[in-house]
Amino acid sequence: MSRYPSDIAFTPTVKTIQESKGSREAYHGMEQRGGWQTTVTPDLRQFLSELDMFYLGTSNAEGQPYIQYRGGPAGFLRVIDQTTLGFADFGGNRQYITLGNLQDNPKAFLFLMDYENRRRVKVWGRARVVEGDDQLNAALGDPSYPAQVERAIVFDIEAWDVNCPQHIHRRLPESKVRAEIERLQQQIAELQSLVPGS
Repeated sequence: MSRYPSDIAFTPTVKTIQESKGSREAYHGMEQRGGWQTTVTPDLRQFLSELDMFYLGTSNAEGQPYIQYRGGPAGFLRVIDQTTLGFADFGGNRQYITLGNLQDNPKAFLFLMDYENRRRVKVWGRARVVEGDDQLNAALGDPSYPAQVERAIVFDIEAWDVNCPQHIHRRLPESKVRAEIERLQQQIAELQSLVPGS
């Protein structure tokens, strides 16, 4: 039985290694102060509203892990309620590994990355596939996004934590890079127009 939300990741073996490596005391202090979150906070809600991609981790009945990139319009990973997230499952390569894994093993993990601002959030929980719920599909879909919603995936939060920005390489969205390139090209054209004979 877990005593702290972080016990979902800090197993007895992990805690033993933390002890041997010298970090257990700090993490024990974190646990005593309330530790990881188990519900959606205003900060998490805001973070999700700006996110246009994340990684979904599942594993099959034998424990073989699988990580899948999920992309969509900003905010497509939606808050359903204080302990539940959901997203539209768009048509893809039709391998259905995630669907099969979730049928055998509902334990799942969300790795939420904001490369531009060097932020990451880790979310542990359980996920389930919801087929044929037109109302849920509509609530999670975005008519302006060019992809067909095939089903919904609902994620029940058990614990989440914000990770430090250390070692996150900053990456910028294509739209921002494109806008900056266009601005610079315009500036170059204006400067060239001032040069006689150009």
